[in-house]
Amino acid sequence: MRQLNVDLGDRSYPIYIGEKLLANKQILVPHIRGRQLCIVTNDTIAPLYLPLLQEMLTGYQVDTVVLPDGESHKNLDTLNLIFDGLLSARHNRTTTLVALGGGVVGDMTGFAAACYQRGVDFIQIPTTLLSMVDSSVGGKTGVNHALGKNMIGAFYQPRCVIADTALLETLPPRELSAGIAEIVKYGLIADYAFFEWLEAKMPALMARDKAALAYAVERSCQIKAEVVAQDEREDGIRAILNLGHTFGHAIETAQGYGNWLHGEAVAAGMVMAADLSWRRGDISRTELDRTIALLLQAKLPVKAPADMTDETFLTLMGVDKKVLDGRLRLVLLESMGKATVTSDIDDELLKQTFAACR
Repeated sequence: MRQLNVDLGDRSYPIYIGEKLLANKQILVPHIRGRQLCIVTNDTIAPLYLPLLQEMLTGYQVDTVVLPDGESHKNLDTLNLIFDGLLSARHNRTTTLVALGGGVVGDMTGFAAACYQRGVDFIQIPTTLLSMVDSSVGGKTGVNHALGKNMIGAFYQPRCVIADTALLETLPPRELSAGIAEIVKYGLIADYAFFEWLEAKMPALMARDKAALAYAVERSCQIKAEVVAQDEREDGIRAILNLGHTFGHAIETAQGYGNWLHGEAVAAGMVMAADLSWRRGDISRTELDRTIALLLQAKLPVKAPADMTDETFLTLMGVDKKVLDGRLRLVLLESMGKATVTSDIDDELLKQTFAACR
């Protein structure tokens, strides 16, 4: 097992990474401060892992809320099911919510914890690669709105994150690829050597090589933890973690939540960001092509939907959280392994990117 720490003063917490951690009581129990727990999961994960977690937590009042699976259910109506479960079982302010699932479950559980009785503890147990390397770390919680992704939420840190890499054995291939998209992002924004490692190890990752996956999860979490420690609430450097996301969120919203997985939309969005970076002269055509080739190796889309017009993109990107005072800001590549946030965007170059990437 490897342990990393997210250093946020009195809100600091550990990330545990390793195999067969789900049933390790010695890891989980020290982070539970009361006698009540509510496990929030979904109807896909519950049959696989809920009984194991419940068995380990004997001696506590353990209640469960099983949500419908999928991004299309990440909304206020579904969030209310968590509050219904907590209130009907009379959970008090010492309760701990446990998120057992992917990014949708983690985001909604964290948001529910931030809101319930004005804030209770929660623990992240991510079950997908994407949630292990991205959404479970950093305290971003929330739900989608019909007009924009993740527009309703809160920054709220967990007590700990337990990334049991053995859970990836049951992950569908499409979900594996979606998680790899976020891993590629870390190489592009912060660690060129890691990007080169991914070029060499992509076949191993796609084959679910345990050592390769463990290192990829660890390095990704390490990078994210370092960025979050510098900028918890995304007032500055943390925005670089959103490479490709402004384009990607527009794709998800336009296509209907869940039709494109988040990682798939981010992959296409990263190509658009890299393409614009190339047109600005910040990376070479060869580096753009290498980025596309790596995402293709991971069986990820590298083109946006052909039916999305420039106007659709611009309208939906205008709702993005990085828009400031009416000005669109994008995360672009200053060089391979280094990202920057800019509102200095040439409209003509952006139109060329839209045309080339559909």
